Amino acid sequence: MQIEKYTFGVGDRFARQAKPQLQACIAAAGEGVEVIPTWNKSHREHLTVGTRPRTVRQAADSAVKDLDWNKPYYVDADHINLDTVDEYLETSDFFTLDVAYAIGRPPDTGAIDSLVAAHPELVGSISIDGIDEPFETTREDVERSAGQFLFAVQEAGRIYRHIEAAKGSGNFITEVSMDETDKPQSPADLLVILVALAGEGVPVQTIAPKFTGRFNKGVDYVGDPSQFSKEFSDDIAVLRHAVATYGLPGTLKLSVHSGSDKFSIYDAIRAGIRRFDAGVHVKTAGTNWLEELIGLAEAGGSGLQLAKDVYSQAYAARDALCAPYAAVIDIDSERLPSPSEVNGWGSLQYTAALRHDQSCPDFNPHFRQLLHVGYKIAAKMGERYLGMLNACEESISRNVTENLLSRHIRPLFLTPWT
Repeated sequence: MQIEKYTFGVGDRFARQAKPQLQACIAAAGEGVEVIPTWNKSHREHLTVGTRPRTVRQAADSAVKDLDWNKPYYVDADHINLDTVDEYLETSDFFTLDVAYAIGRPPDTGAIDSLVAAHPELVGSISIDGIDEPFETTREDVERSAGQFLFAVQEAGRIYRHIEAAKGSGNFITEVSMDETDKPQSPADLLVILVALAGEGVPVQTIAPKFTGRFNKGVDYVGDPSQFSKEFSDDIAVLRHAVATYGLPGTLKLSVHSGSDKFSIYDAIRAGIRRFDAGVHVKTAGTNWLEELIGLAEAGGSGLQLAKDVYSQAYAARDALCAPYAAVIDIDSERLPSPSEVNGWGSLQYTAALRHDQSCPDFNPHFRQLLHVGYKIAAKMGERYLGMLNACEESISRNVTENLLSRHIRPLFLTPWT
């Protein structure tokens, strides 16, 4: 199984928007670009909402059948490890091996010395096609990188072999995720990681490094877009070098996690993949839950009231809701509207505050981020929330499709050169 050039991590908290998500991919195909949907949902989200991995597979399969999608698609066991992977083995064909928690742990005794001895080419001047200046590395540099990342790579190997034993070699896509950590990995670090993955026998087809800057949930990139642009481009060059030199799969590409709504770096991503004729995997699932809320509010009446109630309860529980996401949100409580203020809003005020339109003076990124992590509130509402999704299906579906197509797929893959 070989991953396609452009894949998009879609999905939603409640597994109700698979068809409008697929509609965005169908529309993109009609406009000249093939974007392969990869429905994903993390273990944490399943626990929060009370769903099981099979619900993601059922939603994806149903959408593909109903819309006559005749291209590939995947169901991603998102951010799994050895403790959680077994529940996903039957229904997933794409596995995101999350080993960020293992970064910095000491590797097996002698592993660092073995890696350096096996790869003397990592020490000295390393010229990589596509990068202006060669890497100048010492043995200590390589040892430092190996000491930081080698245990995480070994853990990826353990998870991969566990999945392979159950599903067989070549029957699934392997992604390695190292993005949920504090310190970014340099292109030189990435090279050491890829060398180690090759040595571990992990046929990684997409890798999610920690890039410079903040990738907060549901809002734009925070950082220097020009620095990201160089890093992203250099990382692609490193991947190409690793494929040619160390026998990793030719389909290997970068993955951008929390990639939804990172509008200020879409130009850099587009330029990088066009420069190298490279692929990319972008995860955008979180943004779809917010489009559900926008669709509810846009519908007015009971839908708008439900959207207001979600915010009111999220505001009251904001400390508990935000705690698990502290590394990927930046909310200024002073800039959150009070529930009483929101209760006085009409549809236009609610959607203007929530919809990610940075040209709109009423857009409130703090409001948006709180609701992004507030899906647990909707889950607790149970049938009240799910029933309203059915009642407001038209406005929700329209917003989900338009958001993915106009704000994400077109800027990344269809915008002409200027």
